[in-house]
Amino acid sequence: MREENVTAAAAGTTAGAEKGIDRKASSPMLQIQDLNIEFHDHSIPETVVYDFDLVMEEGDIVGIVGESGSGKTMSALALCGLLSRHDMKKTGRILFGGKELLTCSRAEMRTLQGSDISIIFQEPMTSLNPVKKIGWQVEEALRIHTKLSPEECRERALWALGEAELPEPEKVYEQYPHELSGGMRQRVMIAAAIVCHPKILVADEPTTALDVTIQAQIMELLLKLNREQKTAILFISHDLSLVRRLCRRVVVMQNGYIVEQGDVEEIFRHPKEEYTRRLIAAIPSCDGEKEEKDFAGAPVVMEAQHVQTGYDVAEGGLWGKKFRKQILQDVSFTLRQGEVLGLIGESGCGKSTLAKVLVGLKKDYSGRIEIPDHNVGMVFQDPYSSLNPSKTVGWILEEPLRVRGVRSKEERRGRVLEMLQRVELEEDLLNHYPGQLSGGQRQRVCIALALMNRPRVLIADEPVSALDVTVQAQVLEILAQLKEEMGLAILFISHDLRVVYQLCDRVMIMRRGEIVEEGSPKEIYFSHKHPYTGQLLKAAGILEDL
Repeated sequence: MREENVTAAAAGTTAGAEKGIDRKASSPMLQIQDLNIEFHDHSIPETVVYDFDLVMEEGDIVGIVGESGSGKTMSALALCGLLSRHDMKKTGRILFGGKELLTCSRAEMRTLQGSDISIIFQEPMTSLNPVKKIGWQVEEALRIHTKLSPEECRERALWALGEAELPEPEKVYEQYPHELSGGMRQRVMIAAAIVCHPKILVADEPTTALDVTIQAQIMELLLKLNREQKTAILFISHDLSLVRRLCRRVVVMQNGYIVEQGDVEEIFRHPKEEYTRRLIAAIPSCDGEKEEKDFAGAPVVMEAQHVQTGYDVAEGGLWGKKFRKQILQDVSFTLRQGEVLGLIGESGCGKSTLAKVLVGLKKDYSGRIEIPDHNVGMVFQDPYSSLNPSKTVGWILEEPLRVRGVRSKEERRGRVLEMLQRVELEEDLLNHYPGQLSGGQRQRVCIALALMNRPRVLIADEPVSALDVTVQAQVLEILAQLKEEMGLAILFISHDLRVVYQLCDRVMIMRRGEIVEEGSPKEIYFSHKHPYTGQLLKAAGILEDL
């Protein structure tokens, strides 16, 4: 199998040459052979990567896909020299420019980290130092790897910020991470990664939490770096649609093994392995006919009329002059029993603020909101931060019932077990803590928690954005089943237009706090009227699909 993988990789480099990438006749820039990674932090050693093989030349763009726990990130971190725990064993070979990285000294590895090999992490807010200005952080690799003067470092940092297409680089240079949007922070991470002109850039889920327009911009930026600087890119993602649009070759991993690799179009069109076929089948699609249901006669379970709200912001810092920043301009809509209403828009357009107003977490608004029984459940975007880490799943699920006055332990447990069955979780998870669950299991617990008091309306705020495609498909299927079984109405907030098309009966497009277009998925996706809707569809690559 290892020989087949190396052969496939070599074939992939040939395919890349046909796309205009210069290749060297000499040995490849990067060659990983028989990489095994083993943890020894339990009584029985656990292998997380088995016999990983990869060949990359200058200018390659290779994607690694697979479910959580498949070994994608571990393999990339080994390449970057970021796996140095004492309870970890690494065997095999990682040859970069002829140098063996697995056995070289820490001092030798540090000469490559940030200069020849750079990495963009998934979450820039946790990767950037909150107390250091952006300029200082972008310059860090220059201070370590070059002898440039402070003035020259500043000039190079401003160049990198400009290359990352950040507006007003001089202004961004003086700002702190919390003063930037998510997309801007991700661009800062890219600027810091390219400031030393690396030969290989590892991008670990760099667009997971970003909306489609920012995703498209980040993708275009990566392609620009590859095209102009010949930077090789190792792109790790669970979004197979993005991998297909960006990469020339793809590596498919499952349970630590490479199950398939080769030319990206060949893999997507003619996958050889059953696991690859399952991954591709789980990608949400806008193809085919979609059944349209008429909810005109169904009872209205939520109605918003002319809702407006905003936040008080201090200009120039905490003690600056306060002004009102308007978020929601004039939002009106109705939601009927059994209907799934999709809400799409870029980050900062007001989607989550509207959700907070609807569930009562934000009370300073004008306009009218009517919810007949005032019983609304909410599923938050990040299940890990919305579940109490110090309590068991059983305690967490019983808490809404205790608050509502259900005193009988037997009744509480019975309703918890019923809900666990609905979201397809095993009873033995009741004694587990959130940190012991997978991402998909945590999200199912969040759905169960939101439904414990049997609401008629469920608000789901980006509930599948950080999940693998197979787990995403499972969670979406559960939501569809619950809608049918419980007669739920769902307000589904998402930046993933394919997921919205698959799940929703009606779609609203929000821009700068206003609903600019509303209609059935067929109307919105195939005959939209507002230019902003077209921009979103184009950024998501859906117009090309259609």
